[in-house]
Amino acid sequence: MTIPIALQLYAVREECAKDFPGTLSAVAEMGYAGVELAGAYGNTAAQLRALTDARGLKFAGTHTQLTALLGDEFARTVDFNLALGNQNVVIPSLPAERRATREAWLDSAKLFDELAAKLEPHGLRLGYHNHRVEFQALDGDMPWHLIFDHVRPSVITQLDVGHALEAGADPVAELRRYAGRATTVHMAEWSATEPLALLGEGDVPWQAVIDATQSLGGTEWYIVEQETYRYPQLECARRCLESLKNFTQ
Repeated sequence: MTIPIALQLYAVREECAKDFPGTLSAVAEMGYAGVELAGAYGNTAAQLRALTDARGLKFAGTHTQLTALLGDEFARTVDFNLALGNQNVVIPSLPAERRATREAWLDSAKLFDELAAKLEPHGLRLGYHNHRVEFQALDGDMPWHLIFDHVRPSVITQLDVGHALEAGADPVAELRRYAGRATTVHMAEWSATEPLALLGEGDVPWQAVIDATQSLGGTEWYIVEQETYRYPQLECARRCLESLKNFTQ
């Protein structure tokens, strides 16, 4: 089973800021099949689509702030993603007041469910991405579970395996708990001893993660995200891709 690999462009944000078209070219030449946006770098949706199409890249998703899905911004966000040809609209984090208490997490879950229902008629899927706080118990519950136990199954569990492991969670167990819902998975490393570890150099049980995504079904994209750098950002992206391909081949 071959799951395509995309790069979260936040991982090469400095290069994107300097030369966005050139960075996309480099990403495509490395062998990435797609990208996940975390900012448009001054481009319209039409310009972004033209740049990626010309390089044979697909959109695995967009990291979209919650505010861009509320009020009058909702329609603009829908139009933006449709113009990209992107289905996966992923909220990357929540403001402090939406994660301060158990009740706040449950209220966020209710909002996510409502937003997912509004996106579905447009052919778009809502997702949520974790950092560490989602796996730090709050009044006896894990916020990650408070979200995904209370939203419709179509809401994407975009598990960042590195952040989850750092918080003390078992990423494989979390993939199994929400089997078939991890449409996109962030393949990020974490090491207890080496903060600059690249994918394959740390403590993430990569083969178990990959086996879970492939056996449970539903995963359409692996998304590399490296946030610490021993080498220039593009070189880190290349090395992470090579390591991930070694695990999946």
